[in-house]
Order: sequence, then structure tokens, then C-alpha cells
Amino acid sequence: MENSNIIFNLPSIQKLLQELKTLEDDRIYCRHNLTHFLDVARICYILCLENNVSVSKDVIYSAALLHDLGRAYEYKNGTPHDLVSIEIAKEALSHTSFNESDKSLVLSAIEHHRTKSDSLNFESLFYRADKLSRDCYNCKAHDCKWDDHKKNLEIKY
Repeated sequence: MENSNIIFNLPSIQKLLQELKTLEDDRIYCRHNLTHFLDVARICYILCLENNVSVSKDVIYSAALLHDLGRAYEYKNGTPHDLVSIEIAKEALSHTSFNESDKSLVLSAIEHHRTKSDSLNFESLFYRADKLSRDCYNCKAHDCKWDDHKKNLEIKY
């Protein structure tokens, strides 16, 4: 978890986390905050274990910490958050000791975190974890844009 902590403690990442908090302060729907990022990481780690997909916990947590940080730019200027998150991740990953293969896994998870797939590879499990992290069963925002068939109406992870 050394690299995840390096990423988390980068001033640029802390600034983006604070900016997202401010931008989503009045948001009644799911937020893109540290709780969401850690929920995604924990669920993805479980999914990888359950499906015998060998990815280090450090890679999983790093991808989760970085995957939605581009939302701050999306809110301000409309740039798709996944594209901006990749650029943010490239810079953050340059401060880590990850090898190129691990960096590629992190970037691929971020790039594909909005792409549904029935595969059992890391990227598809990361996508599923992102969706499963939403606790719709406990949500007060009844006019959510998610259809009922997409919502997590019971605890799974």
C-alpha cells in the first residue's frame, strides 16, 4: 500500500479531493469522495479474490483513489472525467515505485471504469466495483437518474 499512500498524500491529490468536496457539497446524489474511492477499492479487492484475478492491493487502491478525480474538471468545464482522471493519474503515478506494468493496469482501470463488460479481468471487475459501491438501498434521493434495475437495492458487499 506504499504507492497508494504516496498518491493519497500528494498535495495535488489532496487539493482535488478538497475541490470535489466543495463542488459536491450540495449534491443530493452519490458523491465522489474518499469514502466512495475506498469503497470501490475494497469491493474490487474482494471481487478480484473471488474471481482469482491476481492484482496487487496497492494497484487496486491506487486506481480507486484516482478514477474519479477528473470530476472536478468535468463540473467546471465539461471535460469527460475519465479522460482528465487518466492525465491526473499519469502525473501521480510518476511519484510512485510502480513498474510500468502496474502503472498500465491503474491507467487501464481508470480508462475503462465507465465501460460495462462481462469479462472477468481487472478492468471489468473495477467497473463492477464502482457500480456496486453505491448504497442505493440507503439513499434518500428518490429522483436518481439510475433506473431501478441498475440500483443496488440490497447489500452485496
